[in-house]
Amino acid sequence: MTDPSLPSPAGGPLRLVAASLQALRPKQWVKNVLLLAAIVFSMQYTSVDAWVRTGLGIAAFSLVSSSGYILNDARDREADRLHPRKKQRPIASGALPVGLAWVLMGVVFALGLGISWYLSPAFLVVILLYFLTTVSYSLYFKHIVILDVMMLAACYLWRAAAGAVAIGVPMSPWLLTCTAFLALFLGFNKRRGELGELSPEDVGKTRKNLLEYNAETLVEFQAITTSGTIISYALYTVLGSPTPWMLLTLPYVLYGVFRYIWLVNTRREGAAPDETLLRDVPILATGLLFGVTAIAVLVINVARPLG
Repeated sequence: MTDPSLPSPAGGPLRLVAASLQALRPKQWVKNVLLLAAIVFSMQYTSVDAWVRTGLGIAAFSLVSSSGYILNDARDREADRLHPRKKQRPIASGALPVGLAWVLMGVVFALGLGISWYLSPAFLVVILLYFLTTVSYSLYFKHIVILDVMMLAACYLWRAAAGAVAIGVPMSPWLLTCTAFLALFLGFNKRRGELGELSPEDVGKTRKNLLEYNAETLVEFQAITTSGTIISYALYTVLGSPTPWMLLTLPYVLYGVFRYIWLVNTRREGAAPDETLLRDVPILATGLLFGVTAIAVLVINVARPLG
């Protein structure tokens, strides 16, 4: 049922389709490329079957994650209308009626589960655990300081684990460790970005637990997670990778992390990590160079071990 406090959707079916697509948050799907990490670092990148299965896994996670976003937006529509950016979301703005949003959620969730079951029962279990994590975050943990970011980080861990499950390879503890620190880094920087874009009087109106954060505390969390991200990846390149020549990729990680901190601190970005990462050309170029370098090192090491 359409919220009576909002104008009825105008523009007919095409506007509803556009609003529905926007509610799926396709920009957020970029997070699901994390499933590719397993196929690259398990040396399965020459297997067509592995790429197909990973692609299906990414599609399943995109659909199920979108159902979680719709659930979150439907529940938070009143608070989102008070936020300078989130008020433009289709449910909060009234472009997508709440009743239709629930139907859309059910459809994409069912499709995601169907693809997951096709991949394997184990993959279905992982994606259900991911969904339960997102729901528990939306219903409870998003209001609990520190645990809110840790639950978001757990969602990234489920993605990393799913990539390994999809192609049937062991889960690397190094992959999980690096993913955890990177996710915590992005999460606490997201909170800092959210504080930076809101006036003091609006902070508690849009997300109550933001009142529990302050710039000084978030700077400390930023420093800890930055160190953890860089050190865990550096140790992986030396101790956990197929060749220590993976150290060649470390400068890209250093630059990407430092660049992101600079964007958060000086340009007040980071409140929407997906938008920041996709909009910043230097970070995009760094990610591309990282991927090319990592694959080149691994391919050369297979052909002629580098030691």
